[in-house]
Amino acid sequence: MPQYCSIFLFGMQQNSSIEVVMDMYFSRLEDLRIDADKTQQEIADVLNCKREVYRRYEKGIYEIPVWALIRLAEYYQVSTDYILGLSDEKEQRK
Repeated sequence: MPQYCSIFLFGMQQNSSIEVVMDMYFSRLEDLRIDADKTQQEIADVLNCKREVYRRYEKGIYEIPVWALIRLAEYYQVSTDYILGLSDEKEQRK
């Protein structure tokens, strides 16, 4: 787990489910972007933020805000639970 995430996990046991979810959402952001054949800049434009800010979301340096999570779920047509690693089902519930 990246060192910069330790503040969020203070007091948690190693390899806890929270750690797994946090690792999952960082990698899912990148995987979704790559699968959509998009650049970090293109996704930053979707979120109306700078590329560096999006890069930090994707690398887990910044925690992604709820509004950005919802916007990306809409953009990729997946559930927020999928991005967060709480579900392996990509489909949004109708």
